[in-house]
Amino acid sequence: MCLAVPGKVVEIRDDRGTRMATVDFSGIRKEICLAYLPDVEVGDYTIVHVGFAISKLDEESALETLAMFKELGILEEELGVESTEVGGTAS
Repeated sequence: MCLAVPGKVVEIRDDRGTRMATVDFSGIRKEICLAYLPDVEVGDYTIVHVGFAISKLDEESALETLAMFKELGILEEELGVESTEVGGTAS
């Protein structure tokens, strides 16, 4: 499967001319490219697909979707991590 997953932008930086971010997916943090969404800021929620932020969304929708993914047991699979690596929640 290859779903788009919502996450919260917790840090933004420039990496050799490309806008990159650390995005928190309910405790799992990944490095994400913001090239397609130049207006995203720290604290925003974005939908991420294969390492790229592809759209912004509201916090309520993001948290609802993350909870559903966790309930279905697919969050860790989609983010490529072992369930023992998961901890905390997006805040």
